[in-house]
Amino acid sequence: MVFQMKKIHILLVFFCFYIGSLSAQTLEEARAWYNAGKYEKAKSVLKKQVKAQPGNGNYNLWYGVCCLETGNPQEALKYLKVAYQKRVPSGQLYLAKNYNALYMFEEAIKNYEAYITDLSKRKRSTEEAEKLLDQCKANLRMLKNVEDVCVIDSFVVDKSQFLSAYKLSEETGRLYTFNEYFKTEGNHPGTVYETELGNKIYFSEANGDSILNIFSKNKLGNEWSEKYELPGRINGSGDTNYPFMMNDGVTIYFGATGNNSIGGYDIFVTRYNSSTDIYMTPENLGMPYNSPFNDYMYVIDEYNNLGWFASDRYQPEDKVCVYVFIPNDARHTYNFEALDKKEIISLAQIHSIQATWKNEQLVIEAQKRLEAAIHHKPKEHNRIDFDFIINDQHTYYHYSDFKSSKAKELYRKYQQKEKDQQTQQTRLDDNRLLYIRANDDKKKTMAPSIIDLEKRIDKMKEELENLAIEIRNTEIQALKK
Repeated sequence: MVFQMKKIHILLVFFCFYIGSLSAQTLEEARAWYNAGKYEKAKSVLKKQVKAQPGNGNYNLWYGVCCLETGNPQEALKYLKVAYQKRVPSGQLYLAKNYNALYMFEEAIKNYEAYITDLSKRKRSTEEAEKLLDQCKANLRMLKNVEDVCVIDSFVVDKSQFLSAYKLSEETGRLYTFNEYFKTEGNHPGTVYETELGNKIYFSEANGDSILNIFSKNKLGNEWSEKYELPGRINGSGDTNYPFMMNDGVTIYFGATGNNSIGGYDIFVTRYNSSTDIYMTPENLGMPYNSPFNDYMYVIDEYNNLGWFASDRYQPEDKVCVYVFIPNDARHTYNFEALDKKEIISLAQIHSIQATWKNEQLVIEAQKRLEAAIHHKPKEHNRIDFDFIINDQHTYYHYSDFKSSKAKELYRKYQQKEKDQQTQQTRLDDNRLLYIRANDDKKKTMAPSIIDLEKRIDKMKEELENLAIEIRNTEIQALKK
């Protein structure tokens, strides 16, 4: 009997040792996943650890960060509070980040300020923390100006396939992934917007520094022009992606990271000023479109009077939510002072789309348009050769549209001149960029050639205008016969 008891005791000791070793091994793996940013994999293991040892500050921090980084800041809050109370390094920083993710910006600001004070006492750099503080203050200002917009529906979809959720009219144009449009392979995050007529594209591509910038191309006859990088006002220091141009050919929406973003990608809008040949300073669309998470691919379908944008706010790592809303003719904001704090935060987060419904009839009508768009079978897309206006009644898209053989030949000449002019324009843009970065001596040597090139381009534009008039007059005469 004594022998059996000793045997059982030995087995229990061995079992406990085995379980302890297994737990330690699993915890070690979880920490490796955590340090590698694989929060979803580490989360389940760390949840067991913090449940077993609720007073362990490190476990609370690690599990709280995993919850925060996988789209559940509400769950993360109590654990990060414990980590902060236990004075775990980085506890206050992540608590501030968590408050920011919950739109509790005033609480986040207090924690960032205290964290910066602590860093200063320890003679540590405060630069990164001060950026986060400034961003949080900007978020608070945006919370006081949340746009009153009616969101009629939302779809949670796989992030890799999110463009398939956009059901746009043919009149709005088409959206593609970079790989889909250019027939490439690899993990390319860029998107492509193609206009209704298929004669212009806007797309995102990485530059030499691996930063995404937006470019455009025009179709000239059967050939595409060289890509043209949109100016620095659009392509800033961060990634710029998800372009969409309105039918007016002037208003462009895009997603960008960087200093003016309230977190991850934000949606921006700018407009092209044809009189000055520049884009205006982009504006952040603010809340509820933007959030402390990634928000992008803003599209307005004027034909169906529906708007679309995507966000990964409070979503798992591989998911994204696509929201559908009724576009406003003008920006209207909620009365921040008149609303309860929780209510304005809920509206900014789009916690409930029904809370945005003020006119049931408008919602019903918009939902019918959305349903029709979802089940609409798009027409077969016929790509055009070009887009040339003859008069108010006639716009030509193919060479076969011309009635006059002379006008057709003149147009071929026009296309070649247009291509030459765009080549020179690209060269001028490059020289201007080099001029801005050059020192004073270099600028003096560059200035005459830039002025000469500007004069040459102006002359080419004048020749193009005169040739276009000749083509139209020649073709109109043929139409009268």
